[in-house]
Amino acid sequence: MAGLSSPYARAILFRGFDSLATASDFNDVVEAFGYEELPYVGGAAPRTNVVGRFLLLTSPRLIRKSLFIMKWLRTVMMACLVVPKCLLGHLWRHKLSVPEYPSKLFFFCEVEPADGGETPIVLSHVVYERMKEKYPDFVKKLEKHGLIYTRVLGEDDDPSSPIGRGWKSTFLTKDKSVAEERAAKLNMKLEWTEDGVKTIMGPIPAVKYDETRHRKIWFNSMVAAYTGWEDARNDPKKAVTFGDGNPLPGDIIYDCLKILEEESVAIPWRKGDVLLIDNLAVLHSRRPFAPPRRILASLCK
Repeated sequence: MAGLSSPYARAILFRGFDSLATASDFNDVVEAFGYEELPYVGGAAPRTNVVGRFLLLTSPRLIRKSLFIMKWLRTVMMACLVVPKCLLGHLWRHKLSVPEYPSKLFFFCEVEPADGGETPIVLSHVVYERMKEKYPDFVKKLEKHGLIYTRVLGEDDDPSSPIGRGWKSTFLTKDKSVAEERAAKLNMKLEWTEDGVKTIMGPIPAVKYDETRHRKIWFNSMVAAYTGWEDARNDPKKAVTFGDGNPLPGDIIYDCLKILEEESVAIPWRKGDVLLIDNLAVLHSRRPFAPPRRILASLCK
């Protein structure tokens, strides 16, 4: 099967396979594709390792904004986020705020949501083209300077926060020197505080060239960080800046969010569904839902 190797393929939904019922079944499916997994090091959101290569994407204890964040890492865990029904999550690409990001994402619906909980997807190149047409100077500056992401972490995970990963689970260690080594591999700077650490990532490109499809793509977590990286330690307005340190214009950020929402197509979940996404070609998010909902994810290089 060619899968997403075709320049025309962006996402594939597998539905109606009765043998797909558990996390173990999902693990077998992902292993069959032969993609190398990507470890979840440096990510913001709390994640729970479930089985094999998978992460839990929804935690029923959280009632928060979902974020259109954009690119994440390797080991498969599970995490679920409950959000108010009046809010649409900000489109994201896994792990775009770190240098190493997955090229492929697998999602599996183990427990179908009672209501809502769709996964909106949008084509990256369409977002780039619309933003460049409407805000050419802004996009030119993004392409020149990139973005800097800043986040303050506590020592341990804060499950009440959508970006509540503590530094120990972020870097998979209790040793500060090891954390510094792993941060350095991500080109991340650490500034230690009394009760945690400030992480500084970047400048990181905000626009990339898709070598497979020969076009530029929107490749950043700008909207997610600016509108959603908020908790007791973090001010979202300071979470992301231009690569030269200058602040981003809020009106353009929120208009970009509007464009993301206008261009998105929502995929409703059914138990047993598997969704395979090209993380370069497609941005994805999560809509508000009524629990229960249990979506597993696998991140691949």
